Amino acid sequence: MNRLQSEVHRLYVPQACRGVGADLDEPGLIDSGGQVRAMVLELARPADWAALSKVWQGVQRDLELPAPAIAVSGQDGYELWFSLAEPVSARDAQAFLESLRVRYLGDINPLRVGLMPALDALSPLHARHARTVPAAQANSGHWSAFVAPDLAPVFAEEPWLDTPPSPEGQSDLLSRLVSISPADFQRVLERLGPATASVPSAPASGAAKTVGAHLTPKRFLLDVMNNDSVAMGLRIEAAKALLPYVDDLEPP
Repeated sequence: MNRLQSEVHRLYVPQACRGVGADLDEPGLIDSGGQVRAMVLELARPADWAALSKVWQGVQRDLELPAPAIAVSGQDGYELWFSLAEPVSARDAQAFLESLRVRYLGDINPLRVGLMPALDALSPLHARHARTVPAAQANSGHWSAFVAPDLAPVFAEEPWLDTPPSPEGQSDLLSRLVSISPADFQRVLERLGPATASVPSAPASGAAKTVGAHLTPKRFLLDVMNNDSVAMGLRIEAAKALLPYVDDLEPP
């Protein structure tokens, strides 16, 4: 494992995703239990550092959290990479990021904001995560990369690198970062209050009373779409999934 891989693992990779057989260049960011240490907030289409810098500055100034890493996506956006000292559920990670979106990017179209890990509206027990940085983009050959705060504005027109970033330079940037402690993570969730609510958990066996004993996929998506406590991005995804069935839906 080289120095850059070590820094990525130190900050973002759950312990359960390490070890023999792990892909060092593209390590898993979600373990088999759905736990994550990396939380990624992206603003894209177009990239806008002036807006996203409010999040980067605010979490440090207002919430007294460590600075997240700043990355250009290699495509059309900027990303903030938050590191957790201990893994949390993808649902809690999504709630944390949604609370930041509401607080600092509430005037931005939610379709421009990406929150990863993202829960799958059609399969709420599953989540997907961002690609690790740095990485080449197959469609263009451009590279994602971590960037220094003072250089972030330079990439507003072209949020990518044309050539692979220096591994040593990437390592140096990551080496200065520290992870959010469990106590600070909980403190911020509690401080930000109801805006942290995310998509409801899928019912476990024996817990059908929470959502109904015969909850169909359509009804679940409809409930998500109409639930004001669910993250707006997830409500939009649920609405998209329901479009083919709009003529068949019963009134809520």
